[in-house]
Amino acid sequence: MFLQRMLEALLIEALRWQGVGTDGSTVAGLLSGMRDPAIARALRAIHADVRAGWTVAGLAGISGMSRSAFSDRFGALIGCAPIEYLARWRMALAKEALARGSKSLDRIAEEIGYESASAFSTAFRKRLGCPPGRFAREAAA
Repeated sequence: MFLQRMLEALLIEALRWQGVGTDGSTVAGLLSGMRDPAIARALRAIHADVRAGWTVAGLAGISGMSRSAFSDRFGALIGCAPIEYLARWRMALAKEALARGSKSLDRIAEEIGYESASAFSTAFRKRLGCPPGRFAREAAA
C-alpha cells in the first residue's frame, strides 16, 4: 500500500514537470492537452470509452470545434493526430493487460475496441514489431 502511494506521488510530480519547456514555452504532451478545455473534453471521452469507434469528426463535436480546427489544435498540443493518440492509448492498455497475463487476446481486443483478436494481433504486431503472445511471454520472463 505504501509503495503504491509513493508511486502515485512520483507520477503526480512527473506530470507537474511535463508540459513546460525550459524557456517557459508549452511542450506537446498529454498535460498540455488537458490544460485546453476543448481538447480535454475529447481526451476524457477517449479515456472513458476506449472501445468506442472514435472518429476525428466525433471527437471534434465533443470539443465543440470544426474537424480541421480540432485536428490542428490536438496535434499541436498533444504532439500527434487524434486517431494516432487513440491507437497509442489502446496499445498502452493492451501492453499492460498482456504483461499482467490474466486476460485472453479475445478479451483484450474487445476491451480496447478491436472487432477480433485477429485484428488486434495484426495492429499490435504492426505497431510494436512483435506478436502479442511473444510480448506477453517476454513481459512474464
